[in-house]
Amino acid sequence: MGKMKQSISETIIAVRGGGDLATGVIQKLVHAGFKVVILETAKPLAIRRTVALCTAIFQGKQQVEDLEAILVADVSECSTIWANGQIPMLIDPTASSLSELQPTVLVDAILAKKNLGTNRTMAPITIALGPGFSASEEVDVVVETMRGHYLGRLYFEGRAIPNTGTPGEIGGKSTERVIHSPASGAVKHIKKLGDVVKKGEVLFYVGKVAVQSPLDGVLRGMISDQVSCQTGLKCGDVDPRPIDQVDCFTISDKARALGGAVLEAVLWLGREKNLF
Repeated sequence: MGKMKQSISETIIAVRGGGDLATGVIQKLVHAGFKVVILETAKPLAIRRTVALCTAIFQGKQQVEDLEAILVADVSECSTIWANGQIPMLIDPTASSLSELQPTVLVDAILAKKNLGTNRTMAPITIALGPGFSASEEVDVVVETMRGHYLGRLYFEGRAIPNTGTPGEIGGKSTERVIHSPASGAVKHIKKLGDVVKKGEVLFYVGKVAVQSPLDGVLRGMISDQVSCQTGLKCGDVDPRPIDQVDCFTISDKARALGGAVLEAVLWLGREKNLF
């Protein structure tokens, strides 16, 4: 066995993105003992905000299950946040803080369906979720994000399944449960996440345009009222299942599966590269 060069408790993992799926990844890494820092945009577009740590961008902090993310202005604040058992979050869409952070692992959990600049020079271990990345050219490993048999599979060569443009099926509904903005403008909420809604009910406004529920169900996702919507942007999600089958406040099965896959990749590559 090679000499362990770094303890897990001192290993920094930078995660690009703090949406609902990224939050599932972050939980597994934090539970395993790693020091996680989140790099986000100034105006995150996550719709499942109750289970997305990126909501800390708007309110300074965000609690999801046993995790608490704290917005910080500078890398120098991270040590204090980690010492408090919390997760620091930086507004850093270009990952310019990596030179100062010097993470051992970089995880791209933006889930933009394309590579927004992540590459293997950014950290000794690089991991990316979903379509848009090539292993081992751009990153060390790509994690499959499509629901079904291959969810969570690690690709050490090649790519994840291409984006189909069709949302996963929930309660027998797929495309029809997802709402795309009919206009551009400021967002004004009428309903709140977790509300039971009826088809045709107004959920929120974009500018002066009412956005109605596409079906009966539970309002599971809705874009923040602190961002401006653009026409066509994914801005809401109604879960058609009965309310006793819907949980808008805990991490999803898919997010937990992806978290387990990323943790597996980190430990695998850490052993292979003799890093910790």
